[in-house]
Amino acid sequence: MNATSSNPSNPKQNIDVSSPDSSTKPAASDGYKNDNKHAVDPQGQQMWGGRFSEATDSFVAAFTASVGFDQRFARHDIEGSIAHATMLGECGILSNDEVTTIIQGLQQVLREIESGEFNWSIALEDVHMNVESRLTDIVGAVGKKLHTGRSRNDQVATDIRLWLREETDNIIELLVRLQSGLLDLAEQHTDTIMPGFTHLQTAQPVSFGHHVLAWFEMLYRDTERLIDTRRRINQMPLGSAALAGTTFPIDRTITAALLGFEGICQNSLDAVSDRDFAIEFTSNASILMMHLSRMSEEIILWMSAQFNFVQIPDRFCTGSSIMPQKKNPDVPELVRGKAARVFGQLMTLLSLMKSQPLAYNKDNQEDKEPLFDCVDTLTGSLLAFADMLPNIVPNADAMRAATMKGYATATDLADYLVRRGVAFRDAHEVVGNAVALGIAEGVDLSDLSFEQLQQFSDAIGDDVFDYLTLEGSLAARDHLGGTAPNQVKQAVISGRARLKAFA
Repeated sequence: MNATSSNPSNPKQNIDVSSPDSSTKPAASDGYKNDNKHAVDPQGQQMWGGRFSEATDSFVAAFTASVGFDQRFARHDIEGSIAHATMLGECGILSNDEVTTIIQGLQQVLREIESGEFNWSIALEDVHMNVESRLTDIVGAVGKKLHTGRSRNDQVATDIRLWLREETDNIIELLVRLQSGLLDLAEQHTDTIMPGFTHLQTAQPVSFGHHVLAWFEMLYRDTERLIDTRRRINQMPLGSAALAGTTFPIDRTITAALLGFEGICQNSLDAVSDRDFAIEFTSNASILMMHLSRMSEEIILWMSAQFNFVQIPDRFCTGSSIMPQKKNPDVPELVRGKAARVFGQLMTLLSLMKSQPLAYNKDNQEDKEPLFDCVDTLTGSLLAFADMLPNIVPNADAMRAATMKGYATATDLADYLVRRGVAFRDAHEVVGNAVALGIAEGVDLSDLSFEQLQQFSDAIGDDVFDYLTLEGSLAARDHLGGTAPNQVKQAVISGRARLKAFA
């Protein structure tokens, strides 16, 4: 029976899950237990079967196999094998003809995989054995020499790093694209006024562009973290063999150069069992998804009728099957939910590694699916946000009206009094009394009369209203990191220059 999938990112194509024909079983006198109805022939089906006297149970074979998901590493596995074979040739361990034959065979295997013609076998356990078995079918006995000087332990560790390095680069590229879009959005709205919040209560006026730049800064730190983590991902374990290195005179610097690694793992025990880099990546992904979730929460609130601050394009929303007026922010809601999924994968990897002694253990087979899901979830979320966020349309009138309702310039009045010689704590009390009057009158501070304001302090002059306007409040915060429109414009210019470092 063959199970297939059309998912190009994880092509589970032509997976043979059948047990070998009973005719291949050795006789009972050879150690095979005839009462094991679910046996897989270790000699004919498993490439490590020489030491075993009975076949692996077919359920156990399926239960322990990873080929259903680790075939995702096929290209990286073959790239690693080509580099390994090349190194073996340069070190005189294989002849030039043997290396040429092996590389040509591996290239044919890759073509078969990419075309969907390759038959994956659960009996061969994983991507490595499937590729090696097919290589031997193509080139004959010389294919069996490929595994000289290495183990599946350092092989899979290398594959994961090659794959994750590539995915990290893709994610960084998406992050830069998203940040560029946010800078464009901020530049368009340096003067668009909205309430800034603390405790989800109106605090002070800010510009919408300034708020968008806060999102940019979150993502900028995320990008820096991923770039730093990439350096630790990009260390080569190949050559560590099973756990202790190899007796063959290999040169790991050759393989590292061929595969683009910037360093070589310094301890063979650590190299085959280390998954810190995957945990670190998933930790960074969790922080990034937390940031996307915070942005999602704001968009969801702002799209509600109660806020009416923004709209996002219809293509990121759905309607209701019963309420025709609904425009639901499904993409932000789903990204907010997917953050929990990534957090869970981080906990999975931490829990997986916490009790493992050195060196490699079968537990580590469970590292791949959480990591795959983390990468897929993060990539999908960034793809959606890279298109959605830069296309947000703010409702400037609604934002301004909301800012006027919350006494957002109260701090400006207090600062005004301080500049006129009033101690801040006294100024705080004066403004509190003025706000209480505004609440009683049902008006904003700027709508109180000069006489009403002056009753609270003689320090209040007739120029006070210059400081109570929303535009005046923004303009007054004219320093690096402030919300003054000219500072927002400068921050956009600076942001673009900073992004060039990631190119």
